[in-house]
Amino acid sequence: MTVHRVLVVEDDRKIASLLADTLRKYHYEVHTIENFDHIIEEFTAFDPHIVLLDVNLPSYDGYYWCRQLRQLTTCPIIFVSARSGEMDQVFALENGGDDFITKPFHYEIVLAKIKSHLRRTYGEYAAKQEERVVKIGKLQLYMERMELHTSKEEIPLQKKECTILELLLKNYPKLVTREQLLEELWDDQSFVDENTLNVNMTRVRKKMADYGVISTIETVRGAGYRLNLSPEEA
Repeated sequence: MTVHRVLVVEDDRKIASLLADTLRKYHYEVHTIENFDHIIEEFTAFDPHIVLLDVNLPSYDGYYWCRQLRQLTTCPIIFVSARSGEMDQVFALENGGDDFITKPFHYEIVLAKIKSHLRRTYGEYAAKQEERVVKIGKLQLYMERMELHTSKEEIPLQKKECTILELLLKNYPKLVTREQLLEELWDDQSFVDENTLNVNMTRVRKKMADYGVISTIETVRGAGYRLNLSPEEA
């Protein structure tokens, strides 16, 4: 039987301790963060199956740390926060979170959500899913790993970068409209600033250039975007 590891990122020592004690009663291995300047190092050393992450943390907030973790992992991240506004939950999901639990909470809810995400990610439901790969020429996009592979590099992606490339690769050589991208990237477009898509597209282009991908993303003015596959990568 697999003992799943849970990382608790919570600066309220009492809540962190109660969470850890409860989870251990249900046979989870738990590590609580003590030094909030070394979250990434402790995450890497512990290698958890799932993360419980508060929003209000010392130095940087949970949204920041979620973005950092998403560069390393696709494991479920559940925000646990006293913030209860709609935008707080939107920000949590937009920054890479998978779920949101509002404090004060019932431990039964936390346990149920942990079990649900573990089952879907690693358990009986995950076993039924084959890894999704989108291939165009020498470019291969691994959806579950959030990685773009070329003949020379394995490029780590964030969630939205992965979604953008998935649409461009699947529709190649056709154009992908701005409306298509907005619909896939954000559940509720009313919260999205007009420039947000441009910012995300710029990040994808920069990452591709940084890793030496020769293929480019063309902006079709007033319409959308199209992948231009280079001869070397075709």
